[in-house]
Amino acid sequence: MTSDRFEHSTYLIRRKILKLIGGAFHIYDPTGQLAFYSKMKGFKLKEDIRLYTGEDMQTEALVITARQILDISATYDVVDPTTNAKVGALKRKGLKSIFKDEWIFLDATDREIGVIKEDSVALALVRRFLTNLVPQRYHAEMGGTPVCTFRQNFNPFVMKITADFSQDINRLLDKRLGIAAAVLLCAVEGKQR
Repeated sequence: MTSDRFEHSTYLIRRKILKLIGGAFHIYDPTGQLAFYSKMKGFKLKEDIRLYTGEDMQTEALVITARQILDISATYDVVDPTTNAKVGALKRKGLKSIFKDEWIFLDATDREIGVIKEDSVALALVRRFLTNLVPQRYHAEMGGTPVCTFRQNFNPFVMKITADFSQDINRLLDKRLGIAAAVLLCAVEGKQR
């Protein structure tokens, strides 16, 4: 069942960096089983990411689409394809993200409900201007309460991000929105390298 795939406390998101056109994401549950798969098309002006339950791409589990074309402060809608209902959205804080990445969680009515912030300004500046060998780390909060962390594992050939929702004991964050955030961190932030 698709909804069961969103019930894990941790996920590993993998994206091959050396793929020439487009990209593929494999998202694994804590047991190492494939939970979701996405194959992105290259040279698209407007992001349209679809997560499937397997590599056969038969069953859609989540849709992430950019509202604008090539916008530094882009907003990405997250939709449940089984009901066609908007789960929420993620908005990149454009100018703030030049020095330190920051994203906003929005609910289905575009009301701000949380934030994702990169670990520190100093490490962010080192990554941007000296070397990208320093892995990124993000923390997410809703109303000041920590709900998840996203931690990049260093590998020059494969981008890996561990999404950990275990601290969200009150289930404040819809994991569909959290998984979409992890995918966007791999897809959008990964292009900065």
